[in-house]
This record gives sequence, structure tokens and C-alpha cells, in this order.
Amino acid sequence: MRGMTTDESLFPTLMGAAWAGLAPPVRRAHGGCGSIALRGQADVVGSGNWAARLLRRLLGVPAPGPAQPLMVEIAREAGGERWTRRFARGHMQSRLSAGPDRLLHERLGPVLLRFRLEADDGAIRWHLRGARLLGLPLPRRWLGQVLACSGADGDRYAFTVEASLPGIGRWIGYHGTLEVDDGA
Repeated sequence: MRGMTTDESLFPTLMGAAWAGLAPPVRRAHGGCGSIALRGQADVVGSGNWAARLLRRLLGVPAPGPAQPLMVEIAREAGGERWTRRFARGHMQSRLSAGPDRLLHERLGPVLLRFRLEADDGAIRWHLRGARLLGLPLPRRWLGQVLACSGADGDRYAFTVEASLPGIGRWIGYHGTLEVDDGA
């Protein structure tokens, strides 16, 4: 057992005792059993080459653009969470669950990403540990670099996601802040 928490939802379960040290906006966004909405904005960047554009389209990732209004809905369901992200320039949906390997699994279109979550100064760092395409494992060297962090900026939830691939470069990156609307 990784540590006791009174919250049985996905992120507290995976993080164990480290959950208690996270910033309040992070715990509000990633804890509890009810569905929530977060609203704010994000700056989205990414390469303009054809491969990056195709990959963004295939995975439903938004097109680059500054200060895009963003709404994130997190629906907590049996066995995980469904995240719907509505950017001004795109709509992205993924399903998150706990894998048998005690990693966070995120299904984004035909891709399954596996992350180890780590608490770091009140934030969650997401460390990519592997990926599958259509159920087949991808070699680690094909996965490039992924930086993901869920933290706080005052009372707001703050996030950063950056992904680059060999031969394509930074195909997507977005960061911003969101207000957590959890009814509290």
C-alpha cells in the first residue's frame, strides 16, 4: 500500500501519501468523486511542418495560437476519468485510468501513454514511461521528450505540456491557468 488517503479517486490513489503535499488547486482539480469543469486560457505552440500538423489532427490536439480560451471537463467514471478539453482552435478528449503497473494510463485516440506521477513542490510531474500505438508497444527512442506538470499559480490550477519527437521537433506545447469550478 502506497499511503493512506481519504480520497479514493484516480490521482490520490496513484500518488498515495504524496497527495497531501500538493497545492490546493491541484487537489481540487484531480481529487474527489464528482465531475468538475475548469475554465481559463492556454497558449498553444507547435511546429508548422506537415508531420506535426498531421499528428495534431490525428490525436485531436489543438492548433497553435496564443491566449486560447480553454474549458476542461473532467468526468469521473468507474475505473477512471474522461477529460474533454475545448480549446478555441481544437477539441481533445482522453481517458485516464490506473494501469496494473501502478502508472497513470492516458488513452488519446489510438495511443496509450503511461506516466509515473511524482509530487514536486506542490505540483505533479508526469514522467512518460512508455506508449502503445493500436496496442503495440513503441520503442522508447521513438517517444521523444515529454514534459508535463500540473501545479498552481496562486488559487488557479496551472499546467504545462510540451512534447517533441525525433525528426518532427516540438509538435505540441501548451501552458496556462484554469479556475477550478468544483462547487466549493
